[in-house]
Amino acid sequence: MAAGQGVAGPATRHLSPDRKLNTRHSALWTLDSARRWTQRIAAWLLITLSGTSYAASIEVIDDLKHPVQLTAPAQRIISLAPHITELLYAVGAGDAIVGAVDYSDYPPPASRLPRVGGYNGFDIEAIAALHPDLIIAWRSGNPSPSLASLERLRIPIFFSEPREIEDVATSLERFGILTGHVQQGTNAAADFRRHLATLQQRYKSVARVTVFYEVWNHPLMTVNNQHLISKVLGLCGGDNIFGTLPALVPQPDIEAVLQRDPQVIMTGDAGNKHEEFQKYWQRWPSLQAVRNHQLYQVSADLLQRHGPRILDGAEQVCRVLDTVRARR
Repeated sequence: MAAGQGVAGPATRHLSPDRKLNTRHSALWTLDSARRWTQRIAAWLLITLSGTSYAASIEVIDDLKHPVQLTAPAQRIISLAPHITELLYAVGAGDAIVGAVDYSDYPPPASRLPRVGGYNGFDIEAIAALHPDLIIAWRSGNPSPSLASLERLRIPIFFSEPREIEDVATSLERFGILTGHVQQGTNAAADFRRHLATLQQRYKSVARVTVFYEVWNHPLMTVNNQHLISKVLGLCGGDNIFGTLPALVPQPDIEAVLQRDPQVIMTGDAGNKHEEFQKYWQRWPSLQAVRNHQLYQVSADLLQRHGPRILDGAEQVCRVLDTVRARR
């Protein structure tokens, strides 16, 4: 080992008092300078990130794949469909609804919401006067001219259009984010998915049953396989006889129903009394659904609204088809 060195490296050189002082001042200046630069960078980052957070604090993709941006959770919401109203209440955002359309009546407090329109159109002036910070619309269920007028108000619009049963759970999560009720939306979605999984497991291997679902009979209207009602039929082991038609809500004639001869004819009970429904279809006794007394009504509110209660409607549909299978 060379003289003047220890096991850890070169020996420390002896400095004069002046050089020691200069070295100490240099080190202190360097440390102080570094601290000042660190503080400046931290301040710049804070300002920059704060500005970014404020500019687009919430962004959610709607069911039409459009981004919807809000600077804060929505506090004044217009709901343009009954299922939208139900979804908002389900995530704890009912108090944020300032206007809704006709038939938004569940849960019960929703029946007291101010009305801003219905199936035939909206009161655009009334909507504007409510100063909403978010409008949630239903593309396939709202009149196109009214939607065009709303878009001119330059208020953020989220389009709700569930086409799969799973989409209802996704809607709960998205509505939770939009309204600042993230945990409630997450919990509601998890409950919905558990219920759905139970039904999927129960009916995954059942015998299939052909079904005609009547939406209306003047004119005769049904749904195709892209509609959520048809997805519920499929969940329960039902095959929609008009599922492959291109229109979302086809209008087949009675001859087409006679030709396909479904095992079951089903409808929702809203605005369609049981006796009238039975009397209408009994005019065609050659149909096996009529001949075998397999004309059924289920709750229209549960099945035809694309909200969190649709699985309760599915339970009704599944029980009907279970009854049909048991008669074979």
